[in-house]
Amino acid sequence: MDFAYDTRTEQLRAALTAFLDEHVYPAEAVHAAQVAAAGDPWARSPVMTELKAEARERGLWNLFLPDPRHGAGLTNLQYAPLAELTGRSPHLAPEALNCAAPDTGNMELLAEFGSPEQQERWLRPLLAGEIRSAFCMTEPEVASSDATNIATRITRDGDHYVINGRKWWSSGAMDPRCEIFIVMGKTDPAADRHRQQSMILVPRDAPGVTVRRGMTVFGYSDASHGGHAEIDFTDVRVPAANLVGAEGTGFAIAQARLGPGRIHHCMRLVGMAERALELLCRRAIERVAFGRPLAEQGVVREWIAESRVRIEQARLLVLKTAWLMDTVGNKGAHTEIQAIKIATPAMAEWVIDKAIQAYGGAGVSQDTPLAALWAQSRTLRLADGPDEVHRSSLAKRELRRWTTPPA
Repeated sequence: MDFAYDTRTEQLRAALTAFLDEHVYPAEAVHAAQVAAAGDPWARSPVMTELKAEARERGLWNLFLPDPRHGAGLTNLQYAPLAELTGRSPHLAPEALNCAAPDTGNMELLAEFGSPEQQERWLRPLLAGEIRSAFCMTEPEVASSDATNIATRITRDGDHYVINGRKWWSSGAMDPRCEIFIVMGKTDPAADRHRQQSMILVPRDAPGVTVRRGMTVFGYSDASHGGHAEIDFTDVRVPAANLVGAEGTGFAIAQARLGPGRIHHCMRLVGMAERALELLCRRAIERVAFGRPLAEQGVVREWIAESRVRIEQARLLVLKTAWLMDTVGNKGAHTEIQAIKIATPAMAEWVIDKAIQAYGGAGVSQDTPLAALWAQSRTLRLADGPDEVHRSSLAKRELRRWTTPPA
């Protein structure tokens, strides 16, 4: 087994590392100050515009898209170590490279399932970073961990569809540059439970769309994901041509979208954990308590060693999953995708928690990135399916291997 990255990946890793060192890390404090001065937690900072221009100039743009017609043409295995690096500064780096959720998933969805007209109208400006988008799936009144519960209605009316319902945790909707929503709802409640749903494109400024409020994540705006919103759709009319794919394909499209999205999150989580471990080690060396550095305290050394073990385990599983997605497809990698979705957020949450503990009060303040990193890792135990759903599904798949079919 060869664990080395190929030549192109190493070249991009070097370029991305330099970009992070020279531009992204120094911009973290600047970005926070600019957003605070704007008085809007979801405001776009001038420094982000500068970062995006610099990233594009360096060829670090749309790295996530394997289709060379639209993106960098990288495989999942090539992209994994690059996404990991962006996870070291998850609130700036992914967006700077036009590789931030939910736009990544929405671009993949439009690239695979969108009509030529939809791609020209919405995919092209998304690829160029000119606009942002939102994904509207989760609802407050139903258990959205079961996507077949979706209650929003999409009703055909002549040459239009009419949308009625309420969504929340609609990622991307609070970004002032968000212009298009991808909305999942039911077109045929009488059909098979996995054929009731459809996806449709709804312009943000369509009559009947009301953004009720922005949702904070443990008190954070999560602006790197465009923020999250609660949205009412009241008799919203859009052309029938806005339907993505065919009626009844919404559930299948959602699953196709979520597979890459889950591994991208896990790739970045490894980088988040690496940043936390680096901060933990620096703190342990520099901080003195009870007459000696924290690095000489046995419990702190245990944290450091255990962190390294957990990170390496998670990284290897993520890389294996990426390789499987490239070689046997997302369906063939289903077990591993679920496994990393369970293991990686828990790993990152544990490592970040130990770094917070070493920093004491500073660890939960705005003076380090640790509190924000912890909030994001903890949230990812819910996003794209909660741990319990993935565990249940993974257990069923495992049990099927040992179930003797009836004679």
